[in-house]
Amino acid sequence: MEIGEIFSDALVYPFHNIKALVIYLVLGIILGIAVGGTIAGMAAGILAENILAVIGSGIIGIIIAFVLGFIITGYELDIVKFGIERDPSSPGIDIVRQFINGVKYFVVYIVYMIVPIIISAILAVVFQHWLSSIISAIVSIVFALALMMGQCRLAKTEDLGYALAIGDAIGDISRVGIVKLALFIILMFIIVFAVFFVALIITRWNSTVGGILMGIVGIYISFVIARATGLLYSDV
Repeated sequence: MEIGEIFSDALVYPFHNIKALVIYLVLGIILGIAVGGTIAGMAAGILAENILAVIGSGIIGIIIAFVLGFIITGYELDIVKFGIERDPSSPGIDIVRQFINGVKYFVVYIVYMIVPIIISAILAVVFQHWLSSIISAIVSIVFALALMMGQCRLAKTEDLGYALAIGDAIGDISRVGIVKLALFIILMFIIVFAVFFVALIITRWNSTVGGILMGIVGIYISFVIARATGLLYSDV
């Protein structure tokens, strides 16, 4: 698909399933409340010098945040899959399976991010000058793009091993096309920046309305990115 077709489809896609958009918007708001409540609880515990309150608030908040985050990520993977298949419909809500897939993506993310960190550390020891920084930057960009491909591979098959085939994921980059990928990322950045900029202006005008709008925009943009990513990968 051409870039224009991808974005014209992705920008309206979230409205194809208002029910899922609303449900995951509520989950996103709860996630935000959980994180905010955790920070507030830990701060109160620190001020009261109550270490048990700090630990308890931290553990409970982290568990809630991870559970909700994995569920939302799992649904986004299904959106990616529907994009790969160019299916105009929206995924159903399957909390358990989507939670498991969210956990799988977390593993994929850690693996793809830790490899360039290790490589960069080794380069810093070997070269110890500006060359290591340039090579590290290139490696980081390649693995960030490979992570996008790994996400698509996981969405397509739900197979963790298939998603973690880093060499094949890097090969997918060339199959999608470097120029197409670069253009995709630039346009996505512009769209995300523009949407959040408008939401931020409204937030400065009215913090309550703006806060709600930011939550809506966050979920909407995550759906758009997932759909666009799937469509981008559909030609591989």
